[in-house]
Amino acid sequence: MGFELVQVRLLGGGRPTLQVTAEPRDHSRPMTVEDCAAISYAVSAVLDVADPIPQAYRLEVSSPGIERPLVTAEHFRRFAGERARIETEEAIAGRRRFTGRLVDCDGKTVTIEIEDGPVAVPLAAVRRAKLVAAPGPTAVRTRRRTG
Repeated sequence: MGFELVQVRLLGGGRPTLQVTAEPRDHSRPMTVEDCAAISYAVSAVLDVADPIPQAYRLEVSSPGIERPLVTAEHFRRFAGERARIETEEAIAGRRRFTGRLVDCDGKTVTIEIEDGPVAVPLAAVRRAKLVAAPGPTAVRTRRRTG
């Protein structure tokens, strides 16, 4: 179909949501609503036949968005230089959450530059990772003096 699967998650209890996140293989083109609809239609057809989820569920198809998940080594490499947040299963260098600039990924380890310097995080230890939107300009508030 010309799309790359980014992430699939099953969320919720009573009536779960199956979240499918995808993007065009051609990374220079944006994901459209029509793309999401086409993927939804194709995935629904496969799920109706395979029936892997025994209860009723909702299917949600979306693009990765601005704070996209980072799942594979290729994602970390592709977004080197960008700001990201990484959460790990176990503490590394005394902490489990790292926010900073992605430096590199060699396939086994991702390096992230945080305020204290670079940290090497084994990909196997990553619980969750995503890009973080850069903070925008801070509004400067001024006070009017009266009198």
